[in-house]
Amino acid sequence: MLDLDSAKKILAQYGQEHLLRYYDELTEAEQKDLLSQIDLIDFSVLDNLKAENRFTAQRGEFAPLGAVTIADIAANKDEYRKIGTEAIKAGKVGAVLLAGGQGTRLGFDKPKGMYNIGITRDLYIFECLINNLMKVVKEVGAWVPLYIMTSEKNNNDTVSFFKEKNFFGYDPSYVRFFIQDMAPSVDFNGKVYMESKSRISISPNGNGGWFSSLARAGLLDDVKSRGVEWLNIFAVDNVLQQIADPLFVGAVLKSGLQSGSKVVAKADPEERVGVLCLEDGKPSIVEYYEMTEEMRTLVDANGELSYKYGVILNYLFNTAKLESMLNDKLPVHIVDKKIPYMDENGNDVKPESPNGHKFELLVLDMIHMQDSCLSYEVVRNREFAPIKNPTGVDSVESARALLEENGVKL
Repeated sequence: MLDLDSAKKILAQYGQEHLLRYYDELTEAEQKDLLSQIDLIDFSVLDNLKAENRFTAQRGEFAPLGAVTIADIAANKDEYRKIGTEAIKAGKVGAVLLAGGQGTRLGFDKPKGMYNIGITRDLYIFECLINNLMKVVKEVGAWVPLYIMTSEKNNNDTVSFFKEKNFFGYDPSYVRFFIQDMAPSVDFNGKVYMESKSRISISPNGNGGWFSSLARAGLLDDVKSRGVEWLNIFAVDNVLQQIADPLFVGAVLKSGLQSGSKVVAKADPEERVGVLCLEDGKPSIVEYYEMTEEMRTLVDANGELSYKYGVILNYLFNTAKLESMLNDKLPVHIVDKKIPYMDENGNDVKPESPNGHKFELLVLDMIHMQDSCLSYEVVRNREFAPIKNPTGVDSVESARALLEENGVKL
């Protein structure tokens, strides 16, 4: 636990001493909490505000990247399953659940994974994911180490919920929780905002911060001691997500490539998804809004879209490669946001226009730091049911329909 003197040194290094302005007015519990926040914050992101360190997202030259198609997988499934099963049985595969978000957009003020999507029975998002992983455990006959990334805001609720639900039948000795590193929110002069006298304005440092957060939490030692060589990362909001899938693992291992990504064929050229492709000869993800009309509509000799395969945030990374990347800092994306804050007079301010910066690391940059990536096509209706909204596209409604289509009782 960070003490006051150490906190003062850290803040002085970055010119943020004002964060302790009200320290003496706080209760002992509030003081402890404030020091805990300072301990979690990666203040080094502030260096990115310096002109010479600013990351500008200039993209390189894009080219299409094909995939191991659904037909290819069907033709090679026995070999892929054998290779993948052996790797999982040998303890070489772990899984990382990115679960730092709240269910705010669903009108739910708890961790998103605690949302109940059942109709005639309780069925939580976390439960769906554990059930999907349990299918592999039963098929292979071995537990898969599971690392769950929470946020400073939802960690206690998440851990308590898993304990209350007895980990939905998963062996707790194979589950580890860790808190995602937090990034401070700053004004346009680089001063960190306060939400109150005891709360700093902070937010999780983006989905690309998962591995550095895992390492900082000391769990890299756990990964190594278990002999885990591959980590399958996946997002909390896709309830059909197939995790540590032996076929996927086997295909990536057989390919000899450095990483793998599950993808779905785009429904149409205008579907707003990031596409796995090549950028300057290395694997990369191009966002929908970055694609030119020509890229969106380009077709190959078979009349298929050239930029066809959309990512679903299900990746397989080699742990040795990830560890080597810890020294190569991911680019920090600086985003202008409307940030509520407490002013110098102690008043709460809710701005109507952007008043500062937030800092994000993105997993798409982790993909581009790989030498190679296997694009692995999955059947959309079997593996892609994201929950982002209460109704409409990618919603609780659409996910329920897809779960029922896949035989899940709601």
